[in-house]
Amino acid sequence: MRLGINLGYWGVGMDRDNLEVAKEADRLGYEVCWAAEAYGSDAPTVLSWVAAHTERIDVGSGIFQIPARAPAMTAMTAATLDTLSGGRFRLGLGVSGPQVSEGWYGVKFDKPLARTREYVEIVRKAMARERLTHEGEHWTLPLPDGPGKPIKLTVHPERERIPLYIAAIGPKNLEQTGEIADGALLVLFAPEHAETTTLGPVRAGREKAGKTLEGFDVCPTVPMAVGEDVSALADMFRPYTALYVGGMGSRRQNFYNRLAQRMGYEKEAAEIQDKYLAGEKEAAGAAVPEQLIDSTTLLGPVDRIADRMRAYAEAGVGTLSLAPAGFSLEERITALRAGVEALERSGAA
Repeated sequence: MRLGINLGYWGVGMDRDNLEVAKEADRLGYEVCWAAEAYGSDAPTVLSWVAAHTERIDVGSGIFQIPARAPAMTAMTAATLDTLSGGRFRLGLGVSGPQVSEGWYGVKFDKPLARTREYVEIVRKAMARERLTHEGEHWTLPLPDGPGKPIKLTVHPERERIPLYIAAIGPKNLEQTGEIADGALLVLFAPEHAETTTLGPVRAGREKAGKTLEGFDVCPTVPMAVGEDVSALADMFRPYTALYVGGMGSRRQNFYNRLAQRMGYEKEAAEIQDKYLAGEKEAAGAAVPEQLIDSTTLLGPVDRIADRMRAYAEAGVGTLSLAPAGFSLEERITALRAGVEALERSGAA
């Protein structure tokens, strides 16, 4: 198992520190640095900045939003980043959610699985520098009866095949991700529930493609906090967990809420969502079971974190991307170093 670092979103007050965190992760031997986007900072700009200030660590989009870009533009961006970084780019894709897709981009949030499949087909073809043609439900290239003609990418990516990940939560999305992608980007991943919530559907998708889980990168982002008082550390992540379980998407379409239900928290997930959507965010956080937080984060002294890392590795995780808690650079750097120490103690490296 390898370690990654997830910087989250740029522009939330820790930007200078984020770059220092990425540089320290590079120095410590972390494998990949991910950056996210929603409706603030865009991931490609952040990743190019990080790549320019690091030497070895991969940079990955966690994620590029599918409704934000035409697939050919995503292929152009991926090829450019891979070239400029010397072959260190990983392409993560996701459909985002209905509120962002329709409210921010004006793109209907319909048929996300079919849209993702077509998008990946076009991106793969473009990155392979094939002449671009596609006839599908969502995209037709070139447009018929016009001046367009099949053309191919002029940029030569550093690598023949750029690793492609998909952010997946639901069983059908996970199955399709196993079928068409090189890895899955996960949130609220609990090793104890890995087979039923994640690996089972992914394995089914791999089998459809005539493949096994060998070489497929299961890559969850896991919040981390180092200290002696596990309950106090868990409290730090109550707002985070409540946001995902209660406030992501809508009441009808919240994939994280359904995930919590599949992990056995049906009643709690409903209560968290009711309180969050009613504007009672603190109460929603208080309703999050500590066990749910503990099972989806890395909390406690280094030895306890090492034990949990061993569980992640045994559950099939290939890249464990850490999201260290702390508002100061010193706290985050300390957590990065603790992560390396914990992985060494776990024997899972």
